[in-house]
Amino acid sequence: MALRITASERTTSGIADFGESGQEQKGQPQEAAEREWNCEQAEREEMLVREWPLTLYLNGEELVTLLASPEHIEDLAVGFLTAEGFLQRPGQVKSLRGDYENGQVFVEADTALSAGNTFMRRYITTGCGKGVTFYDVTDARHARNLDGVGKAIAADQLLARMADMQSRSGLYRETGGVHSAALCESDGLLLYREDIGRHNAADKIAGACFRDNIATADTFFLTSGRISSEILLKVAKMGIPLIASRSAPTDLAVQLGEQLGMTVVGFVRGKRMNVYSHPWRIAR
Repeated sequence: MALRITASERTTSGIADFGESGQEQKGQPQEAAEREWNCEQAEREEMLVREWPLTLYLNGEELVTLLASPEHIEDLAVGFLTAEGFLQRPGQVKSLRGDYENGQVFVEADTALSAGNTFMRRYITTGCGKGVTFYDVTDARHARNLDGVGKAIAADQLLARMADMQSRSGLYRETGGVHSAALCESDGLLLYREDIGRHNAADKIAGACFRDNIATADTFFLTSGRISSEILLKVAKMGIPLIASRSAPTDLAVQLGEQLGMTVVGFVRGKRMNVYSHPWRIAR
């Protein structure tokens, strides 16, 4: 979802004297480094992506407020609860209701955990930048080991699925302000979600898999954002053995991928990619 506003656009043009050395002359007298700039201003309409506070209630208690995109909020809520250990089986969910008008989602579930002794009504941001998250490396103890799980995929198929995912994001083309995530098989995309936060996009995929009981052992996960340790652990908890991004992984994500038997692939762009762990799942 996006909003249309009027923005002021400024275009600059100019020339600079770089002197005989070819380097721009800094701190020199004015005659040694002539600079002339022109600035033109015009108004135009521009689309901005919506950032939306979503408050999650579990068994009548306020659990957390997420800053998210206002689509697929039921998937986001369930995916967040599974990632945080509140839910392990679809049968635990007794009722699920999303209130799109007021930015709320209500979950009734059989769970041993409660809001009062966990997050204490703290805010969680999109997970990008300096936002608060509730993950640490001890989460790896609760992620399943995926060594030997899944099957190899041809490199050309992985490249093709990344291109498919990018082509799906009309909102990104309009605003440049969302991340994409997809659950894939070798011949196509099974699920696609997007959000202002890459963590949220991953949770939306997790929630859809949980609610629809989708088997994940022979699938792979695509993201448009960097592969951090948190994202990798979310994917590991889904039982997906391969994660790939058009961006970079972190060193801790690669270490955890190696330990958990996961294939980590970065810089999936054009006709190339970098494989960082368990390369047997990428066939030539």
